[in-house]
Amino acid sequence: MSLTSTKMPSFFSKRDLHFNLYELLNVEQLTRYPFFQDHDRESFDMVLDAAEQIADKMLRPLLTVMDRKEPQLIEGKIRVYEGMKEVTKRFGEDGWINATFSYEEGGQQLPVTVQNAAAFIFQAANYSASVYPFLTTGAANLIRSFGSKELIERYTPLMYSGRWQGTMALTEPNAGSSLSDISTSAEPTQEAGVYKINGQKIFISCGDHDACENVVHLLLAKIKGGPAGTKGISLFVVPQKRPTSAGLTENGVITAGVYHKMGYKGAPIAHLMFGSNDDCLGYLVGEPHKGLNYMFQMMNEARVGVGMNATAIGTAAYYASLSYAKERPQGRLITAKDPAQPQTLIIHHADVKRMLLFQKAVVEGALSLLLQCGLWSDLIHVSEGETKQRAELLLDLLTPIAKSYPSEMCCQTTSAAVQILGGAGYTTDFPVEQYYREARIHPIHEGTTGIHGMDLLGRKLILHGGKGLNYLTEEMLRSIAEAKQSEGLTNLALQLEAALERVQKVTGSLLAIAQRDKELLLADATLYLEFFGIVTIGWQWLKQATQAQKALSKTHAENERNFYQGKLATANYFFEYEVVKTISLAERLISHNHVTIGMHPDWF
Repeated sequence: MSLTSTKMPSFFSKRDLHFNLYELLNVEQLTRYPFFQDHDRESFDMVLDAAEQIADKMLRPLLTVMDRKEPQLIEGKIRVYEGMKEVTKRFGEDGWINATFSYEEGGQQLPVTVQNAAAFIFQAANYSASVYPFLTTGAANLIRSFGSKELIERYTPLMYSGRWQGTMALTEPNAGSSLSDISTSAEPTQEAGVYKINGQKIFISCGDHDACENVVHLLLAKIKGGPAGTKGISLFVVPQKRPTSAGLTENGVITAGVYHKMGYKGAPIAHLMFGSNDDCLGYLVGEPHKGLNYMFQMMNEARVGVGMNATAIGTAAYYASLSYAKERPQGRLITAKDPAQPQTLIIHHADVKRMLLFQKAVVEGALSLLLQCGLWSDLIHVSEGETKQRAELLLDLLTPIAKSYPSEMCCQTTSAAVQILGGAGYTTDFPVEQYYREARIHPIHEGTTGIHGMDLLGRKLILHGGKGLNYLTEEMLRSIAEAKQSEGLTNLALQLEAALERVQKVTGSLLAIAQRDKELLLADATLYLEFFGIVTIGWQWLKQATQAQKALSKTHAENERNFYQGKLATANYFFEYEVVKTISLAERLISHNHVTIGMHPDWF
């Protein structure tokens, strides 16, 4: 076999998406609600088919060239790959940017669950290209949710069309993730709601590029004279070019630089200066000093989105390595010693199967959780009472895991994909090295893993008196009880039950520490996040295994039986190889030997 394969590998599984949407989640249940009543299985399938068409024909062919020809800052403007102009135009024309919004806003009232499944397809095809339109979705959603009628009418239609790019501008050179320390200022003008903006922002995704006509920044700044810290942060619309009666005019936003990155190279990341010549205007969104509360809506949506991005990249790497393993002959089975016999395909080697199972277990487990988060998001929007509250608290509790588990683990799964290809995987002849590089941003994007660990352990667990954790425990116990009734799944159910008991023991032990020493509580918050994440994905795999077992008894088609048997085998792998890690993690988390706190900086 030639090392350079001309065959385009599959980059996602539509069958697995259908399994999640229709068998596990029963997403069609949403059509009972008036907001979604115009949809059905046929319309959902049409959306996924359309996404696959765009992904395969427009995004996938640009995957490599966008990595090789990264954005450049030329004469004050970031120039991106030429093909992105057509891509952004297509996303706008086809209604992808505002698909989940109401008919009155030009949207399609599509469930977030289905939109996220479509976004997953785009991301698996070409992560960099997929970023542009959905950043705009998040920015426009902030304006429509909290902005004045005037702001909504002035900005959102051209954002929905794809002609104007949207961003979120938070990070500053001297603040990083510590938003309380941002220094970008906003000074009131004579016009109500209009402020002069001065400062700089770094690492702004799609902060400037030539595939659009204008860039609309949703920017955090502090109004002069306002409260200190996060309580003084306000949210502003700051366009790169101001819309006026005479057309667009420059708004004092200067692109100071473009970052050249390890991966994710096709999307520009900008360093921006605002108001250097006292000529940058920003328009207040909502009320003063509530900017961080508003921005967290977008950030929480974006965090689930980051988890989906990581999962999509991991999925594409999995299928690339699976394709290679099914075609590459090398070596012989341990029991076959005769060198005269032909070599076997590497997929027959146990260690290669282990690495493939590892990838499959992580990406399909993570996808299951992320689509479940989409369903909760939809239920929050359309349901009432206990159903709405349950969805709100479960989504809030599990957002740190939905973001961080796939972000961390897909760094490992893409590494496994490279390993399966061996030397070939380390070359640019195959896409896995690109996936490996592109996966690494996600533990950093939208809050580092450490931040999410502290958020989960220090805040989310105890919100509303721990009601979210109670709801999650109920959900897991319900899945365990159902699995115990299914032939062959009792062992997995008992393992999850034991892991859940570990979670309860460890959580109780840590929260007891919180009463006397907050630093001690959070010292190993990242490990707690990992621990909790494994159990959560184990829950998803138990649900998948239960559904697969049911389906096996009703189907005789070989390809379908293979699909469900694969689910059962992968669930078994996850419990045997991943869930067992919670035993040592629990031991570490309840230990009284606090190594990291005791380590003095001078000892390094």
